Amino acid sequence: MQPMKKQFQQSAPLFRLAVAMVAGIVAARLTACPLWLSLLLLTVTTVVALFCRRHAIIQSVLIVVGFAQLGMASWQLGGRQHERTVPVKTWFLQQREHLLDRYRQTTGTDDDLYGVLAAMTLGDKRALTPALRQTYSITGASHVLALSGMHLSVVYLLLTTLTLRRRRWWVAQALVVLGIWAFAFLTGLSPSVMRSATMISCYAIFSLGGRGHSTVNALSLTAIILLLADARSLYDVGFQMSFLAVLSILLFMPLFEAMVPRDYLFLHPLQKWVCGMTAVSLSAQLGVAPLIAYYFHRFSTWFLFTNFVAVPLATLILYAALLTLLLPWCAPVLLLLVRALNASLGWLSRWPLASIDGLQFAAWQVVLIYVAIGCLYFMLLRLLRRP
Repeated sequence: MQPMKKQFQQSAPLFRLAVAMVAGIVAARLTACPLWLSLLLLTVTTVVALFCRRHAIIQSVLIVVGFAQLGMASWQLGGRQHERTVPVKTWFLQQREHLLDRYRQTTGTDDDLYGVLAAMTLGDKRALTPALRQTYSITGASHVLALSGMHLSVVYLLLTTLTLRRRRWWVAQALVVLGIWAFAFLTGLSPSVMRSATMISCYAIFSLGGRGHSTVNALSLTAIILLLADARSLYDVGFQMSFLAVLSILLFMPLFEAMVPRDYLFLHPLQKWVCGMTAVSLSAQLGVAPLIAYYFHRFSTWFLFTNFVAVPLATLILYAALLTLLLPWCAPVLLLLVRALNASLGWLSRWPLASIDGLQFAAWQVVLIYVAIGCLYFMLLRLLRRP
């Protein structure tokens, strides 16, 4: 067990710093420590750490403590921040309204088609009806309506494909990051989109340094940046769910995939896709199910079947929406895909025991569930590493 922990720490050194910062924010919320004291302790810790260069262990501990104090200071400074209006954002929002008008002309009088299309591609949920929201919530498909990592990953793959032939890799990555942030501005810079765009930007930076597989580091750096910008976002439901979902996928998905021989998956592409989709769905559910039960008092029992339907159709809808903007005569295909998604989820929502409602959990019970999930991770890690 010890070598596995050491390997994780070496591959993701920023993870413990992010955890320390989260602990500092929680401590600052629970205590009445003044700002001047937090800044003083942070300064003293930083100075002492600089003088401990010959003592690596002590310096590492001081750095972790320093990030905890940084989290405390960030929380105390959070109430003094004010939202600023960015002129560029206003211009992008105007462009979004033009695109929404085109969607309205394409969908006609069908509000469900327009609502789903506007929410999935441009982040505008104003047209979603309560009945449609309920259908997506019961089936566990609400994540496809909220612009997040899945949507931006499609944009990232598309932009990467278009810039793949450039000789200089850093130029291609810069263009991709600019395209990602342009899309983020176009969708209104919602918190979930900002989180995903920041993570993709961090991933691009790591890939430039030859560390493209340090996805846990990219996730940790994203959390540190966003918490420095606004420590109060730690208590935002979307922030918690998005980071726990991605972290759970990064940790559990390789373990689930390792349960099936790679040679078999290599020879059977269909089974490989099924195993991959199952691994992603189970991994993400382990990360967010306790939070969904705590905040929304619901558990979607058929989430696995939902993802097999919703994720492929949502991906096709994103590509079809872009193609329709370029070639308007492709609109019937786009509308067909959205109708198929709504009809499929409506059918799944009528299955017996489609969701378990009325769940009530205390905060300490949720913490214990995540402790159990952590124990499950290390147990699977140990079992799969045995010769």
